This record gives sequence, C-alpha cells and structure tokens, in this order.
Amino acid sequence: MTTPTPVLFIHGLWIHPTAWAPWVDLFREAGYAPIAPGWPGVPDTVEEARAAPEAIAGHGIDDVTAHYARIIGGLPERPVVIGHSFGGMIAQKLLGQDLAAAAVAIDAAQIKGVLPLPLSALRVTFPVFRNPANSSRAVSLTAPQFRYAFGNTLPAEESDRLHELWSMPAPGKPLFEAAAANFSRHSPAAVDTANATRGPLLLMAGGQDHTVPASITRSTRKQYRHSDALTHIHEFPDRGHSLTLDAGWREVADVALDWLTRHGTNDTPPVTAAPPTA
Repeated sequence: MTTPTPVLFIHGLWIHPTAWAPWVDLFREAGYAPIAPGWPGVPDTVEEARAAPEAIAGHGIDDVTAHYARIIGGLPERPVVIGHSFGGMIAQKLLGQDLAAAAVAIDAAQIKGVLPLPLSALRVTFPVFRNPANSSRAVSLTAPQFRYAFGNTLPAEESDRLHELWSMPAPGKPLFEAAAANFSRHSPAAVDTANATRGPLLLMAGGQDHTVPASITRSTRKQYRHSDALTHIHEFPDRGHSLTLDAGWREVADVALDWLTRHGTNDTPPVTAAPPTA
C-alpha cells in the first residue's frame, strides 16, 4: 500500500491555521496526508490567540522556518508545502533547503531581492511600522484594516465575517525583517533561488491583492531565473489576499491540486518559462 504524500500547510500573518480546514479536507479526499500546524506560539483556537498575543510576539522568519523544519523532520517523507503570504515565503525557504518535495506559494511575502513594496502594501503594514517597538510585539488588524488588506474584492459583510472567524494578532518582527531584507547581507528573508535540484514551485498571485500585489509575485518569479528547476506562476486576476479563505477558495485549491498532479515531483523535466496563466 502506497503511503500518502504529506502536505504541510503554512499560514501567514493575521490568519489562524484553522482557516486551512477546507483545504485539509479536500487534500485528504484527494489522497494526500495534510496537516496545518501553527507558527511557534500559536494556540489551538482563534479565541486563545486573541487572548494571549504575547505567545506569538517576537518570532521572526528564521524561528518560523526552523519550527516547520522540525515538523518536517518528524514526517515519513519530504512533504509538499503550501503557504500563504508569509507562509508562502517560508514554503520557498524550505523548498530551497531541499526540505520539501514541491511547494505552492500563494500571494507570498516579499523575499530578498524583490523590489520595494508598492504603496498599497505599505498601507497594509502601517499598523505595524508606525511604532518600531512593534518589532517585538504582536499586532492585530481592525475589521476595516482587514478589509483593505484581505477583503478588498469581497462584499464588506463577507470580509467582516472572515475577520471575525480567522483573524488573530501577528508578530511584527517578520515584517521588519522583510522590509530590511535588501539592506542586509544575511537577511532571514533570503531564499536559495539558484538551487537547480530543488522540487517544483508554483507561485500564485491575486491580481487585486493589496498586501502582496501581483507585481511582487512576478518579481519573485524573476529571482529564480538562475535556476533550471521548474518554476511556474499562475495569476487570479480578480482576487485579493483572502483568496485562500473566502468563498472562492476552492478555485485556488483546485489549481494547486491540478498542478501538483502534473508537476509535484522532482522527476519533472525542468523548464525555464512559465506556462500561460488561466
């Protein structure tokens, strides 16, 4: 009997890992063995996370990457890693370190080498950057802030419902680290984009995303130009940063599943050009 391939889901800032539950169910039905553990310090429920923001405060990119590397070390084989936002950055780091068999990075946070943030992304991160002390704190988004950052393509009622269901405080440290990445020789936001023997990578972008505009994802794709490993990009023109958890999540998940069926092994012949996006 074939052992199901593990799939490791990694959430990003401000969203509790239980928001991955529909994806976990779908991937289990598709024959995978999915798990969605939280970042270090993240408790089991949204309510607990809101009540104890200090538990996650101060954790940076290296802490989170090491945390998931330890989880991978306990799995029977290298997993497929699927990450959203900063989880997408972590997924790329794990793939570059040859700890993942393949990766899907959805609206992935800016890695070292990508151009400075567009104005919309700066507006999203202002609640964190307005106070340098937030580097060691956890910061929450209000419902209007969440609507701009995540739910700008949604009816206000749906955005507010997602905020109530899934939002939690997020550590400021990863944002400060990413913002300084291009000025730091050994930035934790660096990814081994030149690794030619890594597994396949799919980058996904929301064309209306305020938090990680599609221009960042396209720039990220260019960072892999020195590697012959398979790297694809797929853009959803009308979607925002909530694309993994809003009512249209299934479309995104189906694209990821289809791509993994076709390319989710290291045996796929490398290509340097991305296929046309749907």
